[in-house]
Amino acid sequence: MFLRIPARRGLFGLCLALWTFVFAPSAQASYAYYVGRNLTANGAVMIGGTGEEVSSHWLEIIPARDHPDGAMIKVGVTADATIPGELIEIPQVAHTFRYMQMSYTDFEGFPPPLTNGGVNEHQVAVRDVWAPSREELVDMTPTPQRGLQYSDLARIVMERATTAREGVEIIGALIAEHGYATYGGNTHLIADPNEGWVVWELAGGQGLWVAERLGPDEVRVLYPGGIGEVPLDIANDPDFLASENFITFAEEQGWYDRASGGAFHAAKIYGDQSVEDFRNPGIKFVSPADMEEATRAMAPVTEADLMERVRDPRVVDDDSGYGQVVSLHQALRDPDLIRMWAAPTGSVTAPFNVWWLGVQDVPMEYGQHRYLTKDAASTFLHPDFQAQEATQFAGRTFKRVMYYACSAPDALLPAVTDMLTAFEAETRGDLEWVERSALTLIENDDRAAAQALMTYYANSRAMEALDLGEDMIGWLDGYTRLVSGQARPEGTEINTLDPTVNCLADGDPDAPAR
Repeated sequence: MFLRIPARRGLFGLCLALWTFVFAPSAQASYAYYVGRNLTANGAVMIGGTGEEVSSHWLEIIPARDHPDGAMIKVGVTADATIPGELIEIPQVAHTFRYMQMSYTDFEGFPPPLTNGGVNEHQVAVRDVWAPSREELVDMTPTPQRGLQYSDLARIVMERATTAREGVEIIGALIAEHGYATYGGNTHLIADPNEGWVVWELAGGQGLWVAERLGPDEVRVLYPGGIGEVPLDIANDPDFLASENFITFAEEQGWYDRASGGAFHAAKIYGDQSVEDFRNPGIKFVSPADMEEATRAMAPVTEADLMERVRDPRVVDDDSGYGQVVSLHQALRDPDLIRMWAAPTGSVTAPFNVWWLGVQDVPMEYGQHRYLTKDAASTFLHPDFQAQEATQFAGRTFKRVMYYACSAPDALLPAVTDMLTAFEAETRGDLEWVERSALTLIENDDRAAAQALMTYYANSRAMEALDLGEDMIGWLDGYTRLVSGQARPEGTEINTLDPTVNCLADGDPDAPAR
């Protein structure tokens, strides 16, 4: 890994620096792709990416809900967070939208269940990405901090936003009214069928945030998140939104001098000062700028192309909890047909399965299990989850594929990739008739039958993916036993806080994009 470690002041700063070194690559390193609609084969805005957390991950489809007057929701972080905080309650709205997401349980001091985002019934899609603030902002963050944290914001945008821009405005209003709780800075990529927005929420307790619009001819990869130059007259620029103090606070701190005539570069002024270029930060084995170039070279980009980018082995490794790809269509005829591709763990060795918002239930094999779930090692199983826990867990199955493939990646990964992409191609071959049949049923006032069809297909295909995973494990086990050999552990510690080595990229930062 090539993570730069910033200097910090005081005991708290030293602890934060050590935490950054130990945890940042796995706990903060979610990444996201945006491809504008003029660059895609289907004319849709596409987004993709993964969450990188040491945690169990599972798929959820959350129904729309009505809430009584006075309903409240709990948000924020606890005293266990790196920057300690207190949970608060804020008002819930009268109605929240239907959405689907991947959930997970573990980020220290951030109460589960957590989410990096997903897509809602209005085709507003959200991805969450780490984005470190400069050390002075981290140091001035009040403790205990209070406000909404990254998962709260992602979830609430899916619950309430009808457009990407509205999602930005919701984030800004919530931070202004209730504050922002952070581990050091964060971004959200929010997209709809017309455009995308990158929103950067900064540490410091000052309510600082800025957002940049992404148009139909743009490709953006966030790893880490961040925003470059912004106009000084930001309030009158339709391509930017920001907190009222975004420019003036930097001037007050002496971080920017308007009289110098220099550009206001948000990342250079407000970002971690040890990162010279957030577009090429020296983390993992490939820069965001290079991944943007590789993605643009695919134009017109298909869903299969974006899946290839998302599962690039130079980025996806044992840290990666899942993978997602979503197309957002201007001409979509019914929200039940909103489609998300989701891999149950790191997509470098797991298939993207198709799910529609009209799906009514998810197989228990793709639901929450105790494998990597927070506190599983120190608690007993709740009786409600006995039947689900007894099932095979898709996340664990494809983790095994990953670990087997690591034994001889040059020989095994190409074959694993070929099987996964062939399986996904079979699924894509069925989409036209499934979606056409479902739409016909909806237009003939039989939505229940349409939802039953999509549920049956998505669940059946997901179980076939699990069967494929077991077949792959059998083959990989035979190969490692008979050809590459199984390496027994030499040490005694099964867990580590060290950043994982990406065996599937063979540790080669110069490997070409696949």
